[in-house]
Amino acid sequence: MSGRRELPEPEPARPVVTALGIDEHDGGFDPVRPTTPPRDAPNVVLVVLDDLGFGSSSAFGGPCRMPTAQRLADGGLRYTRFHVTALCSPTRQALMTGRNHHAVGMGATTEMATSAPGYTGVRPRSAATLARTLQGHGYSTAAFGKWHQTPPSEISPVGPFERWPTGEGFDHFYGFMACEMNHWYPLLFDGTTPVEPDRRPEDGYHLSEDLVDHAVDWVRTQRALTPDRPFLTYLAFGASHAPLHVAPEWRDRYRGEFDDGWDRLRETTLARQKELGVVPEHTELAPWPDSVPHWDDLDDTRRTVGARFMETFAGFTEHADAQLGRFVDELEALGELDDTLFLYLLGDNGASGEGGIEGTHVEHRLGHGLVDDPAEMITHLDEIGGPQSYPIAPVGWALAMNTPYQWTKQVASHFGGTRDGLVVHWPRGITDAGGLRHQFHHVVDVLPTILECAGITPPTSVDGVVQQPIDGTGMRYSFAAPDAPDRRRTQYFEMCGNRGIYHEGWTAVTRHGTPWEMVPSGPRSFHDDVWELYDTTTDPSQAHDVAAEHPATLARLQEMFFVEAVQNQVLPLDDRVTERENPQLAGRFDLVGDRTSVTFRGPVRRLIEETVPNVKNRSHAVVADVEIPAGGAEGVVVAQGGRFGGWSLYVSGGRACYVYNWFGWRRHTVRAPHALPPGRHELRVDFAYDGGGVGRGGTVTLSVDAHEVGSVRVPATVPYYFSFDETFDVGVDLGTPVTEDYAAGDNAFTGTVRTVRVDLAPTVADPEPEALHRRVMASH
Repeated sequence: MSGRRELPEPEPARPVVTALGIDEHDGGFDPVRPTTPPRDAPNVVLVVLDDLGFGSSSAFGGPCRMPTAQRLADGGLRYTRFHVTALCSPTRQALMTGRNHHAVGMGATTEMATSAPGYTGVRPRSAATLARTLQGHGYSTAAFGKWHQTPPSEISPVGPFERWPTGEGFDHFYGFMACEMNHWYPLLFDGTTPVEPDRRPEDGYHLSEDLVDHAVDWVRTQRALTPDRPFLTYLAFGASHAPLHVAPEWRDRYRGEFDDGWDRLRETTLARQKELGVVPEHTELAPWPDSVPHWDDLDDTRRTVGARFMETFAGFTEHADAQLGRFVDELEALGELDDTLFLYLLGDNGASGEGGIEGTHVEHRLGHGLVDDPAEMITHLDEIGGPQSYPIAPVGWALAMNTPYQWTKQVASHFGGTRDGLVVHWPRGITDAGGLRHQFHHVVDVLPTILECAGITPPTSVDGVVQQPIDGTGMRYSFAAPDAPDRRRTQYFEMCGNRGIYHEGWTAVTRHGTPWEMVPSGPRSFHDDVWELYDTTTDPSQAHDVAAEHPATLARLQEMFFVEAVQNQVLPLDDRVTERENPQLAGRFDLVGDRTSVTFRGPVRRLIEETVPNVKNRSHAVVADVEIPAGGAEGVVVAQGGRFGGWSLYVSGGRACYVYNWFGWRRHTVRAPHALPPGRHELRVDFAYDGGGVGRGGTVTLSVDAHEVGSVRVPATVPYYFSFDETFDVGVDLGTPVTEDYAAGDNAFTGTVRTVRVDLAPTVADPEPEALHRRVMASH
């Protein structure tokens, strides 16, 4: 093992030189060399798929054909009792640090951060990342794809940048910072520089392919320039998180395969899982939630739409796995595959139930309590998966993807939210090709496993900061010992108030909320939660609650959970979901702060919602100083959001226009009656908000040079967030267009935008979730 315990390594002592000239100097100087990696350290490839679920991949008995996962499993090991945290950012933070997610401030996603210590979304410097540790030992490091670990208020051109990938140990980054991304029109970063693809979906572009192209190019360069230097490649796909975006030819590979529905799929998946040995022969299907209909309860329209959602999910997943196959082929062609420790995480949480009972054409609607009508969705059936959609599948499919376990993503209490397949492939270090490993492990165990395989002792100090203990337990002991006893005997779980603890085969759990009820009907006390108890040594799928038979065991595990919760900064529990995605309601740091007016000068690109004035739930004005050239102008002056929610001030047909896009359902547009003549003009939008809560309506007035030219009534507004993947832009509308009045990627303002000022009235503080739900449903 490497004895280097402080990173970076000390600089060599400088020699004392007394010779006046080089001709008088006796001897030479040692050249400055990069840090030497440990001898025989393997390359490391860490791949993460998103929102997949234990029963999704064919490698674990699921319906999604994943030949790359199967290829790696056939040449390596499948871990059948591997666990994550039930949500995106927390799993990734635990993966990168080897510490429990609350202990490093990531109790929920970055967009749900608060000021509570376990929920700040800010990684402490006392928990250096895997990348920083390997980098400090001579590895080349690169990350591709989804990051989702940087506080949103820091994702802007002003930084700070120490919590971006390139500030956390990666030499190179190409990917996206948010929880999800439009795979047809992604907004990406190269390092910390915003970039956009040079192709469009009509040219054959897809984000999963783009990420692998960049990963392949990077590895080729490393091998050409530094063939003796090991590398770390972190490849985090956006698949299979919403939006489910994939070309029709991949979706149609599954045409008709899910017509029998989710109940039947659970049965056939469990049968395959038993044949593969990834679950014990006596495993039963866990109970089905009462609030979710069975397939036979649906009418023909719901079945048709539901099957198309699942076909899209499966095609999206297989397509991502196929792209990874290109990367594996490249490693093999370079002669690197046998000496690469390859860890393939088939999910960062369970499959997502956030699609609700019906699924949705546009994911953001469900996040605000809105439900799509299947009779309307079926009229857009062939659009699902394409650029005109932003879909997520119904919860019934998520439950099937988590077979044989209960519940879904967000539910950290049950294995449906926390158990995912893990494949480990390393021909030089694993001889039991195709083997199964049934030891209980957790995502915090990945970092110590990699360090052990690389011959690296965890550092005690990084960049001058003493490191907090690593919570993970290395898994290498199991590589050559399939029957080795578990070394991880206890692990707590918590997410959105759902909580549980595993200890030596027992699990005590309590589910506090329901994931597909994104806007709950009212508060619920944590003291009222009912705890369940399962003996997973005899009941591996948590199908039989034995709390009544073993009250003393339940009480002991509840006490253990409380101790773990205190030690890991889990308390106080917070069950808010959508409300926390608004920084003012969440109480986290707000970059705009108390300012009621912000002026942007010249072109502005790619500012996410948390870095610009929050125009939601308040009266506001947008004032633009523009110059129209001879012959007139066209294009976007300022826009926020995109096709599935947002607003835009733009010029079309020479006329000033404003549009408010309500979840892609309704676009409320006001247009000036006359074209703007050449010269300098002030374009002003006044949004008079009704008040009285969030998501209310308002009246929009458009003025040109202080003269009112039109108005429009907006009956309801977006209360919490316009988008996770679209941005605020001055002089252009990047990503998808807010309105179809102009095209994606070809809408830059042809005049000059000198300034754009946003003026704000006081914000609304009361989230009113129940009243909001009633209002938006009535408005729809």
